Amino acid sequence: MDKRYGPVELPARSWHQGEVHSALRARDIPALLRLVQRYTGASQARLATAFAMGQGRVNEIINGRRQVTRLDVFERIADGLAMPDEARVLFGLAPAHAAVRGVLTGHAEIARVFTDQAEAYQELRDLAATATEISILAVRTLGLISLNDSLLRGPLTQRATPVSVRMLLLDPDAPTVATRSSEIGESPESFATGIRLAIARLAEFDGHPYVTLRTALYNQLPTWRMLGFDGTLYVSAFGTSREGHRSGMYKLTAASGGVLHAGFRRQFDEMWRQARHLGMEGRSVDRGRTEGTRP
Repeated sequence: MDKRYGPVELPARSWHQGEVHSALRARDIPALLRLVQRYTGASQARLATAFAMGQGRVNEIINGRRQVTRLDVFERIADGLAMPDEARVLFGLAPAHAAVRGVLTGHAEIARVFTDQAEAYQELRDLAATATEISILAVRTLGLISLNDSLLRGPLTQRATPVSVRMLLLDPDAPTVATRSSEIGESPESFATGIRLAIARLAEFDGHPYVTLRTALYNQLPTWRMLGFDGTLYVSAFGTSREGHRSGMYKLTAASGGVLHAGFRRQFDEMWRQARHLGMEGRSVDRGRTEGTRP
């Protein structure tokens, strides 16, 4: 192919440079394109051709006068740079060539990587308003659903179609409360009080004409935070010094032969089976059950 057309191809080693990884993770398009120019010598006109956009637009992006926000533009940039799958994942995109390159099929489960969870907020609200099955593994859910201004409480409260919700929270009486509260710099008492407040606020969904919400308590040290909406999972981690909502987040979808989506679903179902289940008023009713909407 004529080098004046088609993708701008970087030397393979360039994709492994730390500064390139940082630009990809942050979706810092100006920094990324400047690095591309450094490694390839490509002009703005050449980049414009590769991305199928005007040179003036490329100039504005590189100089920070225009922001890239649309998914299709991110895809065009990735395609225009012949971005390898590992780079696409860092860029928050699904791998494009997993099957062709013989990469484990399950890698295609990573539909997107959110380096900042705020990027997913509107998507999560929309799913909370439309999904038929929701499963959440968290610690207190104060920012998710248990307060009036929580991320998902409004969409759920306003539901006009049926939805089944499973909530897994940390047991406020579990020994791991002391460990987790110490990790994030809270007293065990205030930490446990926050969980009890969440349980009480979740019980307020009792009687909602469309929301069937069940709550159960686990006692393991929190590791994963999962938000499941029908067949889509959003997974983040509880670090030793930060809350789950402050970590990066992976959007996972089921894929033939995949391991991540199926593994997290299985983990949630097993935790749900072993958890202490609460009645509508927040009182313990049994030690576990096996029925299961999947996250």
